[in-house]
Amino acid sequence: MTDFETFMKLDIRVGTIIASEINKTAKKPAYKLTIDFGDELGIKKSSAQITEVYKKEELIGKQILAVVNFPPKQVANIISEVLVLGTYSKNGVVLITTDKKVENGDKLG
Repeated sequence: MTDFETFMKLDIRVGTIIASEINKTAKKPAYKLTIDFGDELGIKKSSAQITEVYKKEELIGKQILAVVNFPPKQVANIISEVLVLGTYSKNGVVLITTDKKVENGDKLG
């Protein structure tokens, strides 16, 4: 079980997806995402296994939540700098999004 103090160590921020392309070298189907986290954090890359639910074109402009303080991880031919958050649903991974437009870089709190 995790306590609240440990949970608060996660830096979870809002970002807007500004580019999406198929990650052709990933072992499992995935997209390479380019995400804008605002002035403080800037532009970050991520690889996300969300191809079952989303077309790459519909991801552009979507505000998502991601953990931004994990160490970068090599995923196929991309260094994934953030962990995009989603739920494992019956049809595939569904992104955690905002229901209203907010500032890029806003922190979950």
